[in-house]
This record gives sequence, C-alpha cells and structure tokens, in this order.
Amino acid sequence: MADVADKWIALFPLNTLLFPDGVLPLRVFETRYVDMVRECMKANVPFGVVGIKAGQEVGAVAEPYAVGTIANITQWDMPEFGVLLIQTRGGERFNILETRLLPSKRLEARIEIIEPDVTVSAEADELLNVCAKVLGIVIQDLETRARNEHAENFISPFSEPHKMNDTAWVANRWCEMLPIPLAEKQRLLEMTDAAVRLENIEFYLRKNGVI
Repeated sequence: MADVADKWIALFPLNTLLFPDGVLPLRVFETRYVDMVRECMKANVPFGVVGIKAGQEVGAVAEPYAVGTIANITQWDMPEFGVLLIQTRGGERFNILETRLLPSKRLEARIEIIEPDVTVSAEADELLNVCAKVLGIVIQDLETRARNEHAENFISPFSEPHKMNDTAWVANRWCEMLPIPLAEKQRLLEMTDAAVRLENIEFYLRKNGVI
C-alpha cells in the first residue's frame, strides 16, 4: 500500500464507519464513486472512509467528520454494468487536515495518520477477558449461521486472525456491531486509548444485559 501520510486521498463519505482491521463490503453505483474506486485500484492506493456529519450518501457532497479510516480494497467484482462490489479492510485512522472538491463532485483530503491505540494496561485485563469471551461467542454464532445460509458466497464480517487478546481489536469489533447512533460510534473511533474505548463498550453491554 502506498504511503498516504500527509498526502491527498479520495474520501468516501458514508452513513457507516470503518474501524481499523474491520471488514466493510460496499456496493458502489454512483458514477463518481465507481470512477474513484477504479482509479484507486489502478494506482494501487486506498481511499478514506469517513462518516457523514451532515448531508446524504447520494447526491450533493456531504460534510464528513474530521476523523476517518483508511480503506484498503481486498476484493472486487462487477456483477452488472456500472455497479462495483468491493470488500475493504480498515487500516490506520487519520485526521483530515484540509479538503478540496473535485469537478466530479468528489472530496479529497490531505490527511495525517493517527498513532495506533495505546496498548492495554494490566488493570484492564479482566475487562478484556469478559468482552473478548462474549465477542467470541457472538462471532462463532454469526459465522455458523451465515455459512449455513450462504455457504458458497460467505465472507466473514470479522477480520482474521481473531485477536482476542488485543484490546483495540476486541473494542473495534464491538463498535462495528453495536446498534448505536453514528455520532456515538464516531466518538468511539476518535478515542486514542483502546482501554477507554473498551470501558465504554462494557458499560453499554452491561446496560443492555449482554454481559
């Protein structure tokens, strides 16, 4: 993957977020974004997934949040003319330093890469064990049901290997699954301490009787 630090990259504003090491499938049909994906694949460069702060996915240019995630294209297919199906995997998070609007009505941004999450502290081990144990059960159940229903075309929504001893990996997988507003997920994405992010996850899971 090309080095994107302090360089201009294409942005894909969405009503969903991509977390580091996450798996995000996308159905791309707007001409401007089909062209964007094609250009990224041709140049072997990623694009940036950013949550929409104001506006919509389709039509006028949306206002993005200031923090997003690098999206590396891992697979692609064109089942019909003008429609791209792509699989992406989350890379580093980034801060948007400035944006510019292209004639094609697409956004590009000059970015700086955010340092990886602070590693887990010894005090957080118990919290990690609890959240990881339940996550493992959820992953196994979802993947088993998905394989039974879509055996030939099944693509796991969880990146491998499963890093159950990694605070950031466990917290990020929960962030992807939780049925919470986009703004709240964005707040979690912007946290720089994985242990604090996991504490927020654990509070939500206990509040809703998951653990």
